Amino acid sequence: MRGSGNGAGAVGAVAGGGGGGGGAGGGIEIAWLNPNRYGEAAARLLRPWLAALLAALSELAVQPPGGGRRRLCSCGVRFAGDRAMRRLNREFRGIDRTTDVLSFPGDAGGWDAGGWDAGGPGAGQPDAGGHLGDIVISVPAARRQAAAAGHGPERELRVLLLHGVLHCLGHDHEVDGGEMERLERRLRRRWLGPARRGPGAG
Repeated sequence: MRGSGNGAGAVGAVAGGGGGGGGAGGGIEIAWLNPNRYGEAAARLLRPWLAALLAALSELAVQPPGGGRRRLCSCGVRFAGDRAMRRLNREFRGIDRTTDVLSFPGDAGGWDAGGWDAGGPGAGQPDAGGHLGDIVISVPAARRQAAAAGHGPERELRVLLLHGVLHCLGHDHEVDGGEMERLERRLRRRWLGPARRGPGAG
């Protein structure tokens, strides 16, 4: 059960809380908020992987009318419990139940098909950098889904991060006739590899 939220107020939804902090990766600043200190969501486990993913996916933004190329500068990630996730889902999508991941595209969301320049300052077109958006993930939901799928929660968190990033890039599986789903399957094979089933699977 996954969805994208309205970006209005999304930065507050993600950044409102402690337990994390910003961190640069590949020229992209990632705000990593884990106020409940979920062990499987530790920044050292997932943030380098996400930084590499963002750099690689910077050319997959959906092309909007007009617009220009900008450098992708930042992304926010918050790990929450079911109660907080239900509140956000109700507030931004009008659905009064928890969900596994919510995406809130930022000011850079869905820019031109040429993508973003994920390099350092001054790379690419001389324009201001953009915020990809904010992703909120329910760790309890990720744990349940990982158990049902027979793999570890860290892998499930990567699945959800990938899904959230694609929404922030402007993809929408609810209206695109399966395009996002096909892309996501390809990216899972490349970035997550084959699933390992059984106890302790990652």
